[in-house]
Amino acid sequence: MHEETKDITEIILKATALAREETNAEPEPEITKDVKWPIECTLGPGLEGAIVGETNVGYVNGSKGWLVYRGYDIFDLCAYSTFEEVSYLLLHGRMPTSQQLQVFKSKLHHYQHLNKTLRLLMGFQVEDMNAMAALRMGTNLMRQEFTYHDTEAGRPCTDDAISSDEDSIAMETKPTGEEHAVYEMKPQCGSTSSVIKHDLQDASGLEACYHLIAGVSTITAAISRIRSKRMPKEPHPDLSFAGNFLYMLTGNVPTPVEERVMDVALILHADHGMNASTFAAMVVASTLSDIYFSVGSGIAALNGPLHGGANEQVVRTLYDIGNEKKVKKWVKKAVSEKKKISGFGHRVYKAYDPRARILGPLAELLVRDNKDIEPVYRVAAALEKEVLASFGKEKKIFPNVDFYSGIVYSCLNVPPEIFTPIFAVSRVAGWTSRVLEYLQNNRIFRPRAIYTGEFNKKYSPIDERVD
Repeated sequence: MHEETKDITEIILKATALAREETNAEPEPEITKDVKWPIECTLGPGLEGAIVGETNVGYVNGSKGWLVYRGYDIFDLCAYSTFEEVSYLLLHGRMPTSQQLQVFKSKLHHYQHLNKTLRLLMGFQVEDMNAMAALRMGTNLMRQEFTYHDTEAGRPCTDDAISSDEDSIAMETKPTGEEHAVYEMKPQCGSTSSVIKHDLQDASGLEACYHLIAGVSTITAAISRIRSKRMPKEPHPDLSFAGNFLYMLTGNVPTPVEERVMDVALILHADHGMNASTFAAMVVASTLSDIYFSVGSGIAALNGPLHGGANEQVVRTLYDIGNEKKVKKWVKKAVSEKKKISGFGHRVYKAYDPRARILGPLAELLVRDNKDIEPVYRVAAALEKEVLASFGKEKKIFPNVDFYSGIVYSCLNVPPEIFTPIFAVSRVAGWTSRVLEYLQNNRIFRPRAIYTGEFNKKYSPIDERVD
């Protein structure tokens, strides 16, 4: 560990102690027990409360403020691990040995070279595009570079195809459905034609996941540079994954502190339960599409303002408030107008978000050397104090991951429009891990809706219809 980053480890350990002091040591048994299908659960609109499968990848305990990857507490991973090690853990289900980690890191570094993909990307007007739209397009271009699925020879085999969506019939058989679907989709046979280039892949395994974890970071950095009329940078041979991402983004070799902070931020965002983008990726994968399209779906879901982008909005809000002395008045007005305060509250957490516990002190550390962002941090600290004092603790509304992450990224010279793409850079590890896990016992997703419309309506010819 670098001498200059000891302060960061100490910050995380202090956050760990505070979190463990405030939380119960026991997990929620009703959520972590073995599942015997079929099961009963209480559902709300948008599949809220639905149990879609079993997982060993990650666990979120919202009432106690826990976040766990493969059995490891997020605080321990941030204090002692690296994003490369955490990505390996999520994908493989175990911590790597020294040799395994070195091979994995070498592959990630190698796969960060995307010359063909970047040439294709630069053929579009990326500088005029939404950064997330450009990132989604970039993953499709990666799919062309590394797989044969966009070639005619790479079309899915239709020999064993079934009627549209027929895999769901067994699930709708009363009262509980059959043990297995009557018709089950078989894996794509995949052409072995000599038309397929020998160096292209089938986009279905671990190697494709490695490509995506590495490639999304390169594409995100390139998009940022193209938007600012600069050429993309090649990865640096001597930097970590986080360090290389910052280097390719800014063009400057990061300090050890900057590199370590970005590493921690990537770890914190790598996985987070069955969120919308993870579910979107898994739904696409369940049709036996490929991992590139699945990750593209995750990016598309993350683009929605109800899922991504909140950290960018937080920073705008802090600038709008302008001064820590104006916070009390601003909060009072926001409450009276029933206005949502960006960066507070979470769909899952009813305790302090463990990610915010770490990012808040890291933001405080970084602003010591960034006088331009320091006033923004002071507004944020005052806003947190005021919200918690006014109603936060009573209503269990605490800062979430987005409240301080934008300040952290700003201190690292990341443009605001790249905040959400960074989310994707990290979350690819979680998306791909959960997709691979689900495909081991795949069942195409097929929820149902309750029909509330009319029946037996009579068709009228168009000339007899009136408004």
